Amino acid sequence: MEMAEVYANLIIKGKKTISEVPEKLIDDVKAVLSEKGFPELAEGDD
Repeated sequence: MEMAEVYANLIIKGKKTISEVPEKLIDDVKAVLSEKGFPELAEGDD
């Protein structure tokens, strides 16, 4: 789950989008975003 945390933090900071996350980590990153209170960032509107 460590890499999912890294990607989630980058998404929250605006450095990456959900569409840039490797496929194998998508579900974990979405879960972390939801846990941190940012479920809207998991939607992937580029």
